Amino acid sequence: MQLPGKLAVVTGAASGIGRATARVMAHAGAEIVAADLDEVGGEETCAVIREAGGEAEFAPLDVTDDDSIRALADRVLAQGAAPDVIVNAAGWDRVEPFLDNSDEFIEKIVRLNLLGTVKVEKAFLPAMIETQSGKIVNVASDAGRVGSSGETIYAGAKGGVIAFTKSLAREMAPHGLCVNCVCPGPTDTPLFRSLPDKLQASLTRAIPFRRLARPEEIADAILFFASPRSDFITGQILSVSGGLTMAG
Repeated sequence: MQLPGKLAVVTGAASGIGRATARVMAHAGAEIVAADLDEVGGEETCAVIREAGGEAEFAPLDVTDDDSIRALADRVLAQGAAPDVIVNAAGWDRVEPFLDNSDEFIEKIVRLNLLGTVKVEKAFLPAMIETQSGKIVNVASDAGRVGSSGETIYAGAKGGVIAFTKSLAREMAPHGLCVNCVCPGPTDTPLFRSLPDKLQASLTRAIPFRRLARPEEIADAILFFASPRSDFITGQILSVSGGLTMAG
């Protein structure tokens, strides 16, 4: 699965699944725009890619800020071409009972995990439609497919990403764009490691393979949807969870 000469924008590229995706896609030949709020982590991602012989540049991005999203789109489009691939991997969560969620927390979760994806895509889609080609890969979560105790708002936001993906795929198909979604299960990322040890162990035990996903394993699924091998696939949701969720 190669992406020679392709321009890929990856949000949330400073760590975890976003960083792994940027690295895997760069190894496949894509030029990476690593977008993230974390400048230090984003520059580290780019440095790792360049050391391996790939091409990458960091771009600051706060997916909860409309001006920041517009600035990213302007910066990328000023290079003279629409991106060939957009990967929306930016996201965040904190585990706590729904009734303990403050209004501020609820709004932050929805803005980060749903509206950020929606607005990033809206900023780039007109240019991508002009080219009549392109791949969009949204990173949701299996929490959005089957629910997750202690992550009710997060699950709702990610469920929204899933529905948004399917609907946008229908609208973009006449323009030659593919829009798909990858739903990770528990994955060995800094966010997962911030959970209480007891919860980490419980989630790991629940996975039939009895281990967490590696970020690179999620990135490989994203690469498939970004590559020519998925040219006749759109509106699909792929769980990468080690069998944890086997819903239809």
